[in-house]
Amino acid sequence: MNAEVRIAPDLRHDPRPRSAVSAGVGFAGLSGLVAWLVFCRSVGLADPLAAMGGLLACGLPMVAWSLLVDKVHRNPTTGIDWSAPPRPIADILDISLSKIVGLWAVWGIIGCLYCIARWYWDGQYLFAMQALGLAAIPMLVLSVPYVIWLDRRLREPRDGAWQFGQLLIGRAVEVDREVLFDFFRCWTIKAFFLAFMISIVPGNFAAAVLPEAAWIAEHPINLARWLIGVMFMLDVTFATVGYVLTMKPLDAHIRSANPYAAGWAAALICYPPFILMGAGGPLNYSYGTYGEEGWIHWLGSSPLVMTLVGFWLVFLAGIYAWATIVFGIRFSNLTHRGILTHGPYAWTKHPAYVSKNIFWWFAFMPFLVTTGNPVDMIRNTATLALVSGVYYWRAKTEEKHLSADPAYREYAEWMDRNGPIPRLVNRLKPRWMRPAPPAPLPAE
Repeated sequence: MNAEVRIAPDLRHDPRPRSAVSAGVGFAGLSGLVAWLVFCRSVGLADPLAAMGGLLACGLPMVAWSLLVDKVHRNPTTGIDWSAPPRPIADILDISLSKIVGLWAVWGIIGCLYCIARWYWDGQYLFAMQALGLAAIPMLVLSVPYVIWLDRRLREPRDGAWQFGQLLIGRAVEVDREVLFDFFRCWTIKAFFLAFMISIVPGNFAAAVLPEAAWIAEHPINLARWLIGVMFMLDVTFATVGYVLTMKPLDAHIRSANPYAAGWAAALICYPPFILMGAGGPLNYSYGTYGEEGWIHWLGSSPLVMTLVGFWLVFLAGIYAWATIVFGIRFSNLTHRGILTHGPYAWTKHPAYVSKNIFWWFAFMPFLVTTGNPVDMIRNTATLALVSGVYYWRAKTEEKHLSADPAYREYAEWMDRNGPIPRLVNRLKPRWMRPAPPAPLPAE
């Protein structure tokens, strides 16, 4: 008799790998942002400046916690040597000036691309361009003392910015192509996604502030709709803070950017202007539907079911927001900024993708359409299945990138042994597709 041996995870002997970010960072940011939201609701502040205030209310407590409690500036991964006295300015000034040339040049290139790309000067992107334009002069001025201060303490200050600067001023230097290309990739990611995130901050913040308390309390569905909006506001705010604070003294710098073209393709088709899921796009799954509130329209005749689905969507949106909050100051797409193992990342390696896709299936209900045409039902359903496949593709390209880090491989192996969702998925697979069961842990 060939019985399959199932070994239950024993976390006492197989502890979860340490997370690069503490839980306290996210809670600090969440506390500050919720306090700001309560204040803004009490006085009716919902304009874009109030939304920018939310970034400060979220980011400053996280920076304080990171430095004062977690002392992340002491982490060896920062590349900063605090044990040695700072180098004399004269010893590093040449290096710093080259880096500043490289930084200013790449910022100038980004500014030119913003000007050329027409979509940045229309709709919600206008606010992002205004915000980045106002920040340009302070960035240029502050970058000089910051780079000099940092180079005096870095173990190896000659990075991609230095190499780019050396090339621009015509100095012969042995270029490390991978370091230089990673520098370009990092700034491309930051420029592309930061502009997008800033552009959607005001709308999401207003959606959390403007609904009146009387309307929210009037019906459970109103409460669910408002809570969903709050969850998306939390996600957007934390993500934007993450893109801003890519700094080595906070150990929140980008350690590497995804070098695989497939990873970039899978990510970019999910964001404007390359998005394929929008109206008229080849992966538009909402034709003939009521959009994200389809569940309200189709379940309106059954208030109990509608309410249950509403709070199920709140739960899913909450998991999605939580998956961003636990990053603290380190969230960004297509990057490696430390391996997270806590929060929802103790359940699955991709909690945001899992919760987001389940949310779409229940919210849009693509299998029900206003046209009454079964072809539209089939098409929407198949297209949303393709969209879910895109996110599976994104997940795999991210795993391929992160697997270069032994810390991620350790985490992935731990998840296969102990993660509730990976274990469930493996049980649902045909027997021949299941991974071999882990060997029993030795007794103490």
